[in-house]
Amino acid sequence: MMNTAPEPALASATDTQRPPRQYLPESFSVTDWESLEPYFVELRDRPLASARELERWLLDRSELESVLSEDLAWRYIRMTCDTQDQQRADSFQYFVSEIEPNVAPYDHALNEKMMGSEFLEGLDPQRYRIFVRSVRQALEIYRPENIPLKTEISTKQQQYAATVGAMTVTLDGEEMTLPRAADRLKSPDRAVREEAYRAVQQRRLQDSQPLDQLFTDLVTLRHQMARNADFANFRDYMFAALGRFDYTAEDCFAFHRAIRETVVPLIDDLDLERRQDLALAELRPWDLDVDVTGKAPLRPFETGEELLEKTITVFQRLDPYLGDCLKTMRQMGHLDLESRKGKAPGGYNYPLDETGVPFIFMNATSSLRDVITMLHEGGHAVHSFLTRSLPLSADKHPPSEVAELASMSMELISMDQWDLFFPDADELRRAKKTHLESVLETFPWVATIDKFQHWVYENTEHTEDERHAQWTRTFDEFNQRTVSWQGLENYKPYLWQKQLHLYEVPFYYIEYAMAQLGAIAVWRNFRQNPQQGLDAYKRALALGYTAPIGEIYAAAGIRFDFSTEYLRTLADFVREEMAKL
Repeated sequence: MMNTAPEPALASATDTQRPPRQYLPESFSVTDWESLEPYFVELRDRPLASARELERWLLDRSELESVLSEDLAWRYIRMTCDTQDQQRADSFQYFVSEIEPNVAPYDHALNEKMMGSEFLEGLDPQRYRIFVRSVRQALEIYRPENIPLKTEISTKQQQYAATVGAMTVTLDGEEMTLPRAADRLKSPDRAVREEAYRAVQQRRLQDSQPLDQLFTDLVTLRHQMARNADFANFRDYMFAALGRFDYTAEDCFAFHRAIRETVVPLIDDLDLERRQDLALAELRPWDLDVDVTGKAPLRPFETGEELLEKTITVFQRLDPYLGDCLKTMRQMGHLDLESRKGKAPGGYNYPLDETGVPFIFMNATSSLRDVITMLHEGGHAVHSFLTRSLPLSADKHPPSEVAELASMSMELISMDQWDLFFPDADELRRAKKTHLESVLETFPWVATIDKFQHWVYENTEHTEDERHAQWTRTFDEFNQRTVSWQGLENYKPYLWQKQLHLYEVPFYYIEYAMAQLGAIAVWRNFRQNPQQGLDAYKRALALGYTAPIGEIYAAAGIRFDFSTEYLRTLADFVREEMAKL
């Protein structure tokens, strides 16, 4: 496909000042709806007499949206940094229950005003094509009766983070978070691994019933939203809400089949090699993360500050611009990296639309996985910097198929710089091999979660027992087919509950596999010509969401393609690279 997208300008990575406001007062901050509503009223009622005035109106609306988005972001960030602080939870909840429901009708009215303007055709059709398409879609699915449902769903989603964030286990007399306990799965001592595995699973099992009920409640509410918007099910509603113009549910099913045919057998082979290398009669779930040579777990850093410093140097070596992105975030205090009790699980890069400098949150425990997470979220952060100068807030938020391409590609193109974390040649080889195995393992797990979600929302009347049975069938289809689960059968039906996406961002998951495929292709290009590959990567990301997915991928020099043939070609490339280590 030819790249027809315009050449983007490189956004600054060192500017710590937010751009001056053109519409809102510099002193304005979000406190309550009463002080916010007049700006929405003004935008709704403003006369528009030309295409130029319409464009100014779009910019003013975008500024208001950016301020709101950043305010919500900080409330969410502070809440996840300490889920036990009720004041932080209340602040986030206030926005969700008192601000968002009031914004929604105005947002709809502004969309109608824009699409009904006689001057819409006077806007640059190339420049605004994606934005106009998205607004049209939003109008089609908007229903006022869904506003309170969204509020209720958001409130319930908070319960998941609070429940999981409070989970701890005690091992050797030490209370620790589940991510820290999971580090013991890398111990050469099999008894230590088994003890940690059983402790983590048993702790999850304690809350399995309330988490099951919470998920049932969310499924019911989401299905009602879909029906209100005249969709057969929530899956179809979400495909529209997520703006999936480039593929269908049937394409996802075909991707599942391609993964089963091409990648799952590769994982089976890797697991058999693992069992043989470990000299085990049978492989157990706690044997999958340990180094097969019996060496101690890799410890690439000791503190969050060391992790950050080394990552900055990795980025700097690749391109000074990339290093400057993380330096600016450090200067502004936009990072919270280390795991601690009460912190929400997982990791994220949260874009801050007005400032243009994002925030990275994660739960580092001095493992290889943490290095990958930091590189991954760092890739997202670079994406935020590259798009910070785009004029519209909507331009800065590409779909996940593009957003995850930024992060997953960074994991791979940075590998030649990992000697900073692993100066020992053998440890460096171990780290690269482990990560490339995990790259392949991404595909079966994503297929598992995605296929499970399709079933859940196509069969909303299912019982909990039926849900558990379906999960187990789907898990067994794609995962650990040579692993013995004897005596652990009571844990398997609940493994899905650890995947926060199912609770907090439903149907946001298949993109990981699509982007992983694209990331391998970016890496392959980078292998062939590092400078050209890196330039294409940055050029594609700087487009934000001003072009369709296929054009953005083409700008990166790759294809948006998840056919069996393409998947097999790139999976084979990964295996070939592993063989060179």
